[in-house]
Amino acid sequence: MGLLKKINTKAKADFNTGFGTSAASYGGRFVNKDGSANIQKRGLSWFDRISWYHTMLKMPRLKFIAVLFAFYTVVNFIFASVYYLIGVRYLDGIDASGPEWVKFGKAYFFSAQTFTTVGYGHISPNGFLTSAVAATEALVGLLSFAIATGLFFGRFSRPRAYLKFSHNALISPYRNNQKALMLRMAPHKNTQLTDAQAKITLGMILEENGQMVNKFYSLDLELSEVNSLTLSWTLVHPITENSPLFGFTSDDFKSIDGELIVYVKSFDDMYSTTVSASTSYTFDEIVYGAKFEMMYSDSEDDSRTVLHLSKLNSFKEIPL
Repeated sequence: MGLLKKINTKAKADFNTGFGTSAASYGGRFVNKDGSANIQKRGLSWFDRISWYHTMLKMPRLKFIAVLFAFYTVVNFIFASVYYLIGVRYLDGIDASGPEWVKFGKAYFFSAQTFTTVGYGHISPNGFLTSAVAATEALVGLLSFAIATGLFFGRFSRPRAYLKFSHNALISPYRNNQKALMLRMAPHKNTQLTDAQAKITLGMILEENGQMVNKFYSLDLELSEVNSLTLSWTLVHPITENSPLFGFTSDDFKSIDGELIVYVKSFDDMYSTTVSASTSYTFDEIVYGAKFEMMYSDSEDDSRTVLHLSKLNSFKEIPL
């Protein structure tokens, strides 16, 4: 981050952020847009740094399905190769005089039937070694499907805060000719979130006693809690003389590297537990002189409120 030449002395720095104060070892943004920490861990082997369970739970849906399919294909290919090396003559029901690729294909499908414990019956192991391999594969299959079932259940049952944040934060007009920092969020699933709480932390690198240090400031919000999060919620930080953003101009947001870190937690009635979400906005993602457009309206028959999720990021520019 660049040097901030002037900061409001009334703003109190908060060091309880978990990112440390040393700016020399910092690079990039503190938090990614998806809420994950922008941290790369080293010093241990890759396998020691990876939690496979957490990785599989957080993996995108299509990638998760692709990993399961690849695992299924590779395991059956390995066992089919073993059957083929032992000799397909020990698999009753396979014509040992046919082409090699046909024999291997039949061994592969026998492996798939054994792995899934389907066992259609037209091919069966004959001999101690082949039977032992088939028994081992059946055990591996049972354990694999148990793990896959647990992962599917974990992905479906994992509590998550289904919140979407606006792509940009805005510096907008505020009451009494003031300005305010604003960003917006909205629930995008049919969930019921209550007792929602939000916090915004401003992170910058400042010069202190000749050294560059990380400084973090908790931004006061006009409303930091809501009883029910059913519509959109715009977080508003009034830029008063006590705000660390007091006196910032459009050029300051363009020339200074800073970051807003947003934390939100709420209670989900369906899971009966607290869920959380987070994101961040660098200064180049803050639009100076703009205002969010309304994203909900009455229905045609005036019987309910319609939340237009497609308008979450809609804003119009307003001169300040």
